[in-house]
Amino acid sequence: MKTAAGSGEVNVDRRPKLGLCVLCGLPGAGKSTFARALALRLRQERSWVVGVLSYDDVLPSALPDCAGSQSRPSQWKMFRQELLKHLECFLVAAISGGQMAAPPNRSEVVWEDFITCLKKQNLIFSAAPEAQSCHLLERTAVSRPLFLVLDDNFYYQSMRYEVYQLARKYSLGFCQLFLDCPLETCLLRNGQRTQPLPKETIYLMERRIEKPNPEKNAWEHNSLIIQSSGCSLEASLEVADLLITALENPIKCAEDNTEQKETDRIICSTNILHKADETLRKTISQTMKEAKDEQIPLNNLKRLAEELNKLKADFLEDLRQGNRKYLCFQQITDLSDVFSSFCDERDTIVQKYFSKQH
Repeated sequence: MKTAAGSGEVNVDRRPKLGLCVLCGLPGAGKSTFARALALRLRQERSWVVGVLSYDDVLPSALPDCAGSQSRPSQWKMFRQELLKHLECFLVAAISGGQMAAPPNRSEVVWEDFITCLKKQNLIFSAAPEAQSCHLLERTAVSRPLFLVLDDNFYYQSMRYEVYQLARKYSLGFCQLFLDCPLETCLLRNGQRTQPLPKETIYLMERRIEKPNPEKNAWEHNSLIIQSSGCSLEASLEVADLLITALENPIKCAEDNTEQKETDRIICSTNILHKADETLRKTISQTMKEAKDEQIPLNNLKRLAEELNKLKADFLEDLRQGNRKYLCFQQITDLSDVFSSFCDERDTIVQKYFSKQH
């Protein structure tokens, strides 16, 4: 493992050292507080440039950030996808040393909040007072190692995988920090907020959240699960070591092999379609059992079953035809991608019936 002693400002290929850190956990786990403390420590102790991108600050507040949303998850996913595009604009500018231009077909509210977030942390500045769509990176942001901490719930593995794909595309460092916090503590902290989430939402998310699993997913090997109260010296050293390792060992971008990729895609699509049908049937069965345990009225159970089975049919057709109505991945390579996206949509449906019980 490489250490800070050998940590320069650029990689061997003269590219600036850049890293993405996914900070995830339940609402109320203390992620934002942890992110600010981590950024301050890295700036003071290692002279790194650290930016914290809190999804709560840069995505429309009218849209919830949880599985129990009453809004269509497809709309929420659209904003998340757009934010990743904005992040990519910043990364390209940091790598090339050029300016960051506003992407076309953007949502102005998301772009403006994103720009404001970067400016507050002295990462960018406007090229000219009248230039609202062209920005330059501060000199310190391109002359030192730069880490961006993405602060969000990231409760599904597929959400985090999208960030990993971005890191792989540009050969960046990548790591994950999962802030583990007791459900009771999260609920207490949430209740003290000016705009708390519904308790049912946090209960539902706690049941669905997918912690990093390096044994199952090789891409999650740079992950650390820490207790929300873990502010000990040992925990701090573990976090620092993880970040250094990620920065010193950027992800290698896989070589482009079109023929092999097409072969893999055909085999993978056939296998996933069969497995997806089986998995989604079991998921619906388990969901219906939970609904019965909640003593949801019989007529509502019938409507719930109809909605879930229609959703399953739509998902399988989407997977078969590649319409990408629900599946937002460029290439589906893992059943967990399909499962996570299905659960996203399913939770919206289920929440309507569960909330009527409280």
